[in-house]
Amino acid sequence: MAKSQQTFGKREKEKKRLKKREEKQKKKEARKAEAKESGGGIPFAYVDQYGNLTDTPPDPSEKIKVEAEDIVLGIPQKEDTEEEFDPIRKGKVAFFDHSKGFGFIIDSETQEKYFCHVSGLNDEINENDNVTFELEKGQRGMNAVRVSLQE
Repeated sequence: MAKSQQTFGKREKEKKRLKKREEKQKKKEARKAEAKESGGGIPFAYVDQYGNLTDTPPDPSEKIKVEAEDIVLGIPQKEDTEEEFDPIRKGKVAFFDHSKGFGFIIDSETQEKYFCHVSGLNDEINENDNVTFELEKGQRGMNAVRVSLQE
């Protein structure tokens, strides 16, 4: 004779599963009956002007109309106001290495350091020379180009 394939544990799990299914069905029926009694449906939730949930609808007189053209998607473009006003700047050479072909210029107005390469020079410069230059966007930031000695 063969043994039964159903163990005590399996029977208990099956009983629990059937009991849960019955309870779920009863709850579902109770919700349906309650909805019919209350005339029901799902209660509405509204969002006020501050982003909070409320059960009262918003006042139509306080509604703000937004035009589609006014909506800005993405990051607004940064305007380079410095270059528009005065593209030619004045500064002083803080460091310049002739063997390597680069150096740094300190802007006399903003006291910022700008990289300068030998390819961007109009005249030969040395340290502590007063120069005029223009800025151009490089790989790692703004670079001084068209560097000339100041008269």
